[in-house]
Amino acid sequence: MATLTADEIRSRVETDWNRIVKVLAEKVALQSISAKGITAEHMKRSAEFVADELRLVGVDAKVVQASNADGTPGAWEVIGSHIVSPDAPTVLLYAHHDVQPVPDPAEWNTDPFVATEIDGRLYGRGSADDGGGISIHSGALKALGDDLNVNIKVFIEGEEEMGSPSFIPFIEAHRDEFAADVIIVADSGNWSADIPSLTTSLRGNTCVDVTVQGLEHPVHSGQYGGPILDSNTLAAMLIASMYDENGDLAVPGVAAEEPIGGLQRDLDETTVREDSGVVAGYEFAGTGSLASRLWTKPSVTVIGFDAHPVKDSFNVISPETTFRVSLRVAPQQDPHVAMDAMVDFFEKNAPFGAEVHVEPLEAGMGWAMNPDCEATQDALTSLKEAFGIDPVNKGEGGSIPFIPELQKIFPDAQVLVTGPEDPISNAHSPNESVSVSGLRKDVVAEALLLDKLGRA
Repeated sequence: MATLTADEIRSRVETDWNRIVKVLAEKVALQSISAKGITAEHMKRSAEFVADELRLVGVDAKVVQASNADGTPGAWEVIGSHIVSPDAPTVLLYAHHDVQPVPDPAEWNTDPFVATEIDGRLYGRGSADDGGGISIHSGALKALGDDLNVNIKVFIEGEEEMGSPSFIPFIEAHRDEFAADVIIVADSGNWSADIPSLTTSLRGNTCVDVTVQGLEHPVHSGQYGGPILDSNTLAAMLIASMYDENGDLAVPGVAAEEPIGGLQRDLDETTVREDSGVVAGYEFAGTGSLASRLWTKPSVTVIGFDAHPVKDSFNVISPETTFRVSLRVAPQQDPHVAMDAMVDFFEKNAPFGAEVHVEPLEAGMGWAMNPDCEATQDALTSLKEAFGIDPVNKGEGGSIPFIPELQKIFPDAQVLVTGPEDPISNAHSPNESVSVSGLRKDVVAEALLLDKLGRA
C-alpha cells in the first residue's frame, strides 16, 4: 500500500475545487448565527446542510439535537462516521457550523452573507470561522475517496460561538461516536496565507463581575467631592492595580507561561500593529516576546462597565459601579485557580476601603499540544508537503472549549489543531475572509495527514 504523493492529492483537490468553494459559499449564505438561538430553525437548516454535504463524501452523517445540563433543548449537532476497518486507526474531525453575528452590515465592504472573492480572498461571515474548517474536512475526504485507510468520525458543533453550553452532556451521551486515536480540530489557522502552522496552545478563559461601592446612595459632587471618590474612579483604581509599571499583569496566583515547544519565530510588531488597528502612538503593554504576550501569558480585558451615560450625566458622586472582567488564562493553568486568585486580589485591594463584591462566572480550560507525539510529526510533514515550506508552530490567545473537554474525556487521544484562518482573516469582525490559495493547501495537507495516519 503506497503512500499517496502530494502531487496526486493536489491534483484530486484541484479537480474538486469548484465543489469545495461551492460548499463554503452555500454555508456562508445560511446565516447560521447561534446568538439568534441555538435551537432555532435556521441552526437546524445549517446542521442539515452540513450533514448532507458530509454524506456526499462518504460519511454516514446525522443531525442530533443536544440537551443542556438542565435537560432543556440544546444545539443542533452533526455527528457521523465512515468505518473502513475495525483494525484501522480512528480519526475524529471537528469543526463548527455556527457563526458570529453581524451587528452592522454597513461596516462590511461586501454582503456578509454572500461569499465574494476579491484579490485571492473569499469574504463572508463564517468563511474562515468555521465554514473553512468544514470545507477542509469535506475536501480532504473527497480527495482520498476509496484510498481512505482510517476510520472517520465527525463532530460539527452548532454552538461553539456561544461557549458550548450543551457540549459536555452531548459528549457524555454520545461517547462512542467520539472515541478516537487522533482528533483534528479545524478551527484555528496558519502563520500567514502562505506559511502553515500547527496550533500549539490555547489560553483558557474565566470571567468575574466586580462591584465597587463607596456610598449607600448618590450625593452632590460639589458638597462631598474631594474626600469621597465616585465609584467609577474607585473601580478604575482597582482595575489599574492589577498591572505593574511595564503593563504586565501582576495578580498573585495567575500564572504566565512561555510558548509551548519553544518560540520558533516571534510575531512582527509592525504587522501586529497594522492587523490590530492600534493608534499610531500606542505602546504595547507588557514584556517578553509578543508571541508569549498574545499566546501564553495571561491577559485581562474589561468587557463590560456599568456607568451613568454621558448624555444624561449630572453632578452627583456615583455610589456603586459594576464591571465585568475577562481573564485569558495561561494554557496549562487551571482556570478555577486563576479565578480564585482574581477574586482574592480584588477583595484584598479595595481602594480607600471601598466595599468590593466579586461574582465568579464561567471558566474554561486552556490546552497545550504534545509536540513529541507521532501525529504531530505526521501533521508537520503534511503541512510542509502541501505548502512547500516548513511550518511555524504558533499559539492562539483565544479558547476552543471543545478541545480540553474532549481531551479530558479521551486522555489518550492525540489532538491536532489546524484551520484556515490567517492574521488578516478578521474572524468575529467585519470583512471576515479566507485565503483561497491557503484554503486549497489546507485541504491538501489534511488529506496527506489522513493518508499518513492510515499507513503508520
